[in-house]
Amino acid sequence: MKYKFLTLLLLICISCKKEVLINKNNILPFYNSEEFTPEWISKNDINYSKIHQIKPFEFTNQNGKKITNKDFEEKIYVADFFFTTCPSICPILAKNMHALQEEYKNDKDILLLSHSVMPWIDSVKKIKEYAIEKKAIDNKWHLVTGNRDEIYKIARTSYFADDAFKETKDKTGFIHTENFVLVDKKGRIRGVYNGTLALDIQRLKRHIKILKKEK
Repeated sequence: MKYKFLTLLLLICISCKKEVLINKNNILPFYNSEEFTPEWISKNDINYSKIHQIKPFEFTNQNGKKITNKDFEEKIYVADFFFTTCPSICPILAKNMHALQEEYKNDKDILLLSHSVMPWIDSVKKIKEYAIEKKAIDNKWHLVTGNRDEIYKIARTSYFADDAFKETKDKTGFIHTENFVLVDKKGRIRGVYNGTLALDIQRLKRHIKILKKEK
């Protein structure tokens, strides 16, 4: 019992430290590299135009529709990576994505994007079945499949989502990450969260509220 209490206290302390850091001046930072070092860059800063952005992409969603970065322009969205046969973290990620969907289902400015990291198994039919099982709302929560190399490339170079790759640089490695990535209306990363932790999901919601006020 004592161990569980200390663990909970540690998680709360870690969350609070992140909150103090990220809420500096009540503005979310930008993340420009795989180290996820927060950077506050004002609009009049010479580096503002150089802020990292998610690269253009084209995948296929659960309805067989082509989905590109154009569909997410001027939208705030949360991205993650999964595969339909994952028995460990993916069910928790899907559960928390569904919770976010329910929270923002009437907010047209917020979308969700889940990429399959096993596209050679996750066909459109397969992810459609998965989407139905997880009660994904069409045009709100896009579950996508596509070319393996393109998915892995964008995971690693745009979302910085592959922790193992940061160390090994092994392009043949399998991507398995619990990260939820918050992307702003300009395609820039504004937050990274552990999608399996309730505390981080609450932090994500607070940051979405901040981001919605940004002009």
